Amino acid sequence: MFNFIIQMFMQAIETILKGIEYSVYWYFTMSCLYVLVFSIAGHFYKKYRGVTAKAQSKIAVFIPSYKEDFVIVEVAKSALKQNYEFENFDVVVVADSLKPATIHSLKSLPITLIEVSFEQSTKAKALNKAMLELNEDYDFAVVLDADNIMERDFLLKMNDAFRSGYQVVQGRRKAKNLNTSFAILDGASEEINNHIFRKGHRALGFSSGLIGSAMGFEYTLFKSMMKTVDAIGGFDKELEFRFAKKRTTIEYLNNAVVLDEKIQKSTDFSNQRRRWLSTQFIYLKKYFGTGCKELLVKGNLNFFDKVLQMIVPPRILLLGLTFLIAAVYGLLSFGFNLYSNVWVYGWFLNLIMTILAFSLALPKSFYNTATCKALFSLPSAFFRMALLLFKLKGANNKFIHTAHGAVQN
Repeated sequence: MFNFIIQMFMQAIETILKGIEYSVYWYFTMSCLYVLVFSIAGHFYKKYRGVTAKAQSKIAVFIPSYKEDFVIVEVAKSALKQNYEFENFDVVVVADSLKPATIHSLKSLPITLIEVSFEQSTKAKALNKAMLELNEDYDFAVVLDADNIMERDFLLKMNDAFRSGYQVVQGRRKAKNLNTSFAILDGASEEINNHIFRKGHRALGFSSGLIGSAMGFEYTLFKSMMKTVDAIGGFDKELEFRFAKKRTTIEYLNNAVVLDEKIQKSTDFSNQRRRWLSTQFIYLKKYFGTGCKELLVKGNLNFFDKVLQMIVPPRILLLGLTFLIAAVYGLLSFGFNLYSNVWVYGWFLNLIMTILAFSLALPKSFYNTATCKALFSLPSAFFRMALLLFKLKGANNKFIHTAHGAVQN
C-alpha cells in the first residue's frame, strides 16, 4: 500500500513537471513565432503615402524636463530650428526641478516655459499641468523627451499625417549616440522594436506601438485622455490600450526621425529596464482580462495584440533564455541521453526563429565591427535583465530617472 502511494505521488510529480515543461515550451514557441511573423511583415511596410498638406496645423511641442539641466537648453534651441512656419508651432518646456541658471537660460529663448513642482514627479503630471496652464488653442500636440533632437522636417511630416486624418502618429526614434557597447545595444534594440512593433504591425493592419516620445496627437483628444492618466511609468502604454479600446489607429512614420540619446552605462541600463519590466507586468495584470473580453466579445484584435505584447518577454530575455534552455536540452540529450531529440530540435527551432527575427529587423547600418564588439556585452545585459525580475517590487511606486548628456568613453 505504501509503495502504491509513493508510486502515485511520483507519477503526480512527473505529470506536474511535464505540464510545466510543455507550458514553458509553448510559451516560448508562441513568443518566438510572434516576433518572427512581425519581423517578416516589417519588410512589407509601405512608407506613408498621404498627401503633402498645403496648410500647416498649429502644433505644441511638449518637452517635459525633470532634472535635465545638462541637455535641456540645447534641446530647446534645436527644437526651434524646424522647417515649419515659426508662428505655427510653440516649443513648450515643462521645467521640473531644474536649476535657477537653467531656468534663466530657458527664459532667454522664444519658447513657452512652464515651471512645475510635484511631491512625486511623473511625465503624465508634467504634461497635464502644462496643458492646464496653456491658453493657446492647438490642433495637435507632439511629445518629446528632454534629450530628443527632431530632424528639421519632423513637424512637416507629422503635419502631413495629421492633415490626412490620423489622430495619433508615432515618429521614428533613432540613436543619437553609439559611443559605448551599451549605447550600441540600446540603439539596436530601438531599431528592432521599430521594425517589429511599428513597421511590422502597420504592415499587417495593426496600430503602431507608442514609445513615450517622438509621438503626436490630436490636441483635444490628447488633453481629454491625459486627464485620467496617472501612471508613474509607462504612460504611453496606458494610452496605447485606451486608443486600442476606442479603435483609434496609431500611424507610424518611419521617415519622421527624432534622435534619442541611448544609455551609455550598465547602471543606467539596469535602471531603465527595471522601469520597463515593471511597467510590462503592471499592464499585463491590468488589461489581460479586458483583452480577452475585447477579443471574444467585441472582436477587437488590435486590443488583444497589445496584451500579447505584454506577454512576450523583452527581446534580450527572449533571446538569452531561449539560448540557455536550448543549450541545457542539448547537453542533457546529446551528452547524457536523458531527453528525446525531439525536445532539443524544438528548442533549437525556437532559437533559430528568434535569431532570424532579430537579424531581419536590424538595419544594415548595424552590421559592422562596432556592433560585433558590442555583442560581447550582450551576456552582461541579459544577466542584468534576468536579475531585475527579482527586483521589481516598488519599481513603479516612484519615477526612476535616467540622466542624460554625460558622455562616456
